[in-house]
Amino acid sequence: MRRTAKDSQTSSRSLTRRALMLGGAQAAVVAVLGMRMRYLQVEQADQFKLLAEENRINIRLIPPARGQIYDRNGVVIAKNVPSYRINMVREDAGGDVDLVLRRLSALVPIPPDQLERASADLKRLRGDTPVTVADRVSWDDISKVAVNAPALPGVSPEVGLSRHYPRGADFAHVVGRVGPVSDYDLERIEDPDPLLRIPRFQIGKVGVEAEVEEMLRGKAGTKRVEVNASGRVMRELDRREGKAGANVQLTVDHRLQDYVQARLGEQSAAAIVLDCDSGDVLAIASSPSYDPNLFVNGISVADYRALTDNPYRPLVPKSVQGLYPPGSTFKMVTALAALEAGIITPEDTVYCPGHLELSGRKFHCWKRAGHGSVDLMNSLAESCDVYYYDLALKIGIDAISAMAQRLGLGIRHNIPMSSVKAGVTPTRDYKRARFAQDWVVGDTVNASIGQGFVLASPLQLAVMTARLATGRSVSPRLVKSIDGVEQPTGRGEPLGLDPSNLAKLRRAMFAVTNNRNGTAYGSRIIEDTFRMAGKTGTSQVRNITEAERRRGVTRNEDLPWERRDHALFVNFAPADAPRIAVSVVIEHGGGGSAAAAPVARDITLQALYGDTPPLAAYPEKDRSRIKAQQERLQRERQAREDTRDRGRA
Repeated sequence: MRRTAKDSQTSSRSLTRRALMLGGAQAAVVAVLGMRMRYLQVEQADQFKLLAEENRINIRLIPPARGQIYDRNGVVIAKNVPSYRINMVREDAGGDVDLVLRRLSALVPIPPDQLERASADLKRLRGDTPVTVADRVSWDDISKVAVNAPALPGVSPEVGLSRHYPRGADFAHVVGRVGPVSDYDLERIEDPDPLLRIPRFQIGKVGVEAEVEEMLRGKAGTKRVEVNASGRVMRELDRREGKAGANVQLTVDHRLQDYVQARLGEQSAAAIVLDCDSGDVLAIASSPSYDPNLFVNGISVADYRALTDNPYRPLVPKSVQGLYPPGSTFKMVTALAALEAGIITPEDTVYCPGHLELSGRKFHCWKRAGHGSVDLMNSLAESCDVYYYDLALKIGIDAISAMAQRLGLGIRHNIPMSSVKAGVTPTRDYKRARFAQDWVVGDTVNASIGQGFVLASPLQLAVMTARLATGRSVSPRLVKSIDGVEQPTGRGEPLGLDPSNLAKLRRAMFAVTNNRNGTAYGSRIIEDTFRMAGKTGTSQVRNITEAERRRGVTRNEDLPWERRDHALFVNFAPADAPRIAVSVVIEHGGGGSAAAAPVARDITLQALYGDTPPLAAYPEKDRSRIKAQQERLQRERQAREDTRDRGRA
C-alpha cells in the first residue's frame, strides 16, 4: 500500500524529534563526562597526583654504620665487619612462604629455630619488609642462592655489617655486646627509633655498647624506591645516606687489660687499675669472662646454659656490680675519720688482748692471742681489729659513714657500664629503713673493720685508694673521647682533708707492704722507685660460733669454696709519687695477704713498667716462681692472640 504524502511528512517529523532527543541526551552525557574529567584533571589534579606518588614510591630506611670502640692507644676493640646475609620479602615469594623457606634450607644450612623465627617475622610484618633469614653465611652459600634464584622467589643475598669483638673475652664486661632488638627492648623505650623495628637490627645490650647506644647507633638514611601495584620494587630513585655512629675511645689500655685478665685466670675475681692523676680506668677486669661474639647473632642454648650454670658467674661484671664487705681495707676510713675529728694522734696506743668485750659479747681480733699495745702504724701494718673497735666507740657510725662517702664509698660512680652499684655506707637511718631495726653499738664496731652492713665494689675501693693517695676527689673516667672530642677528666678537687693526717695514713699503708711485720710484706716490691703502699683485707661470709673458736677456727682451705672468706687488697704506687691505684677482690679466696696481695703486686708492676717487669723488682726468694709464672702467662696470652688472628683470617 503506497504511503500518502501526509503520512511521509508525519513520519519525518517524528524521526527528527527522536534524533534531537537522542542527540541531546548524548550531548548531555558528553557534557557531564567532560565536566567530570575537568574536575578530576584540573580541580583535583594535585590530590590525585599525591595519591599516585604514594602508591608508586616507597621510602625505606638505610641502617647506619655503628660507631667503633677503641682503647686508649687507638686499638679497635669493637668494630663492624662485612657480613653476608640472606633476606626474603613475603610479597615476592609467590604466595607460599614456607615452600620457599624449605627450598632455601635445603641449599643453605639454617638452624630450625632460626627458620621458625624468620617464618614468623615474614607472616607478621608488612609484605614488602625484607626479613633476614640467615646471617653470616659463607660466599659459597651466597653463590648457591644466586644460581637457584628462579626457584627462590623473594629471596635475595645481601652484604651488610655485623659487630665483632677482636679482643674477645678481655673486654666482655667493659664493652659489653650487641644483639637483635627484642620486644622487651621496644617496650621499655618510650618513643622507639624507627630503626629498631627493622628485623634483626642490633643494639647494645650491656656495657658501653648499651650505655652509649644512641651515640654509637647513628642516624638512619633513606632511599626512595619505585614499586608496582603489589609493592614489588621496580627501581631505586634516589638515596640519602644517614650519619654513622660516633666512634668512642675508652681509657683502658688493651695490653694491661689483657694481662690483668690473664693474671686473674679462672678465679672468681675482679681487679681495677686507676690513673691517680686523671681518674682514667686503665684496666677493669672481671673473671672468669666470656666471648661476647657468641651473643651477636643469638647464642645457642648450650652455650648460654654453660655460662649461667657456672658458679663463678662469668656474665656478671664483678668490678662494678659485685658488692663485698671490704674487710680491713676499710680501716683507713675509720682511722682517717678519727684523725680528722682530732680524737686520736698517730702515737696513741690501744692494748689488744685478742678481743674486745662489749655488753657481754666478744668482738674478736683475727689474731687470737692479740697484738699487744699498738699505735696507728702498727695497727694498720698488722691489721689489728681491736684498735679499730676502740676507735669506733670513740667516733661513732655517723663520722665513719661520712668519711667513707667522702672517699668514694657508698656512691654510684658514673661510668658507662651496666648495673654499676652504689654499695652501702650504713647509718642509723639505713638500718631503720632497710630492716626496721634500731642501730646498736655492735653495728658500729663491726662497721669499723668493714664488716656488718658495709658493702663496696672493687671500683669503689680503687677510687677510695686513689683519693687517699692524692687527697683529691678523684672520679673514675672510662670514656676518653667521642669522635675525637676529649671528655672531662676525673682529676677532682681537693677533699679538704688535713695533709698531715693523710701523710700519716700513707706511711702506715707503706708499712703494710714494706715492714717485716706488715701483712703484705711477702708481696712487696723491691725496686725502690716503684715501692707501693697498700692494705690487705679478709671479709667473712659466714658466722664463726664460740664453740668453733674454742676448738679452733676451721681453715679456709678446709671449707667449701662458697663458705671461704673473700680476699681483698688495695694499693697505690709509687708510694712517694702515686701514679696508679689498684684494687683486687678474689671471691672466697681466703686471706687477703695470701690470695689478693700477690695478684695486686704483679698488676701494679705490669702497669708501672708497661711490659713484663724485670725479676729484680721482686723479692729474691720469689723470682724463680715469678719467672715460671711470667712464661706461662706469656704462652697463654700468645695462644689467645693466635686464636684471634685465626678468627680474623
